[in-house]
Amino acid sequence: MRVLVVGGGGREHAIVNALARSPQTPELLAAPGNPGIAQTARCLNVAVDDVEAMVAAARDGAVDFVVVGPEVPLVAGVVDALADAGISAFGPTAAAAWLEGSKAYAKEVMAAAGVPTAAFSVIDTVDDGMAAIDRYPVVIKFDGLAAGKGVVIAQSDDEARATLRDFVEARRFGEGRVVVEEHLVGEELSLLALCDGVRAIPMAPAQDFKRIFDGDQGPNTGGMGSYSPVPGCGDVDEIVAAVHQPVVDELARRGTPFHGVLYAGLMLTVTGAQVLEFNTRFGDPETQAVLPRLRSDLLDVLVSATTTGGLEHATLDWDERAAVTVVLASRGYPASSSSGDVITGADPPPPGVEITHAGTARRDDGALVTAGGRVLNVTALGDGLSAARDAAYAGARSIAFDGLQMRTDIARRAADRVA
Repeated sequence: MRVLVVGGGGREHAIVNALARSPQTPELLAAPGNPGIAQTARCLNVAVDDVEAMVAAARDGAVDFVVVGPEVPLVAGVVDALADAGISAFGPTAAAAWLEGSKAYAKEVMAAAGVPTAAFSVIDTVDDGMAAIDRYPVVIKFDGLAAGKGVVIAQSDDEARATLRDFVEARRFGEGRVVVEEHLVGEELSLLALCDGVRAIPMAPAQDFKRIFDGDQGPNTGGMGSYSPVPGCGDVDEIVAAVHQPVVDELARRGTPFHGVLYAGLMLTVTGAQVLEFNTRFGDPETQAVLPRLRSDLLDVLVSATTTGGLEHATLDWDERAAVTVVLASRGYPASSSSGDVITGADPPPPGVEITHAGTARRDDGALVTAGGRVLNVTALGDGLSAARDAAYAGARSIAFDGLQMRTDIARRAADRVA
């Protein structure tokens, strides 16, 4: 089978690596891919948001199956366009992906489905936003796609007003409304579920680290690390039954059945799990910690999910070992990023770790250099979180580039709890 993976980040590199482990030995392509992915798959020079070119590349390359990584092409309708061209693809249609494309729409679906989530208001002006705030801290979210950076937890009137001006008036991320939301307190959990339009089956739970600095300080990023499993997170089957399945049922009722990954960002509060957000694709960097633990054939379950009801008899087998992923970011991230800095120690990777490329490039002289905010992900498996942490950080510390940023506390609290 010839399989095309759409995307060029660390998530897509992890997907390519997992597909390469399939006993079906698929021929792998990636668009656009990256230097790390190029070691396993043939890379095509196609932008992820160019739907027409992506369909043409899949058709011209006689691709049998497409796996879509990022949210942008999903919301733009790449799965719909591929279907029109007679090419099977894993991922939701544009209508179903709107669950991630609009936070306001997601809230409306959750309300209709009876899914627990924070109280909220959808606003269009700064004054309306300020009027909707009755206590601090408060969560302010840009309604549309913002690459993981459209969320601010405002601690004061001044910060709230500045954020609202940024989102509403300056339109930092483009057109879109703003959601003002109750601030929930608890432990965060990322729980991804594979969906076939009828049912949702849980993947291994994970937790990511959104802030740039240790101790959850500094601005939000796309994610600075992750780990799996998550001690004390509760029964994932029960969470999926309360959170994911009602949404799958509601979208089916609306005539927009959900096929793909439904990723719930959750807060485990004293009253139970509540949804912070839904994403409609594999998480990043959660995927980098989850997929190395998957023993089942990823290709088999992804193909099954594209058929309505195709996951009825599917089971997922997981490695009992823990996985920890550490993200190495460039200078200036998340506000900016430095490019062209030479990377050493990653090519070839240190023994015992999996390195996935997120923002790298290959210079004309063959040198590996930085080319984005999040540059590399270093993942290790271990008999427990402490062992996985030690191995991941040993691998991360063997890599160097000018301006490297790295959190040193990924999975530390969880490892201490189970020590």
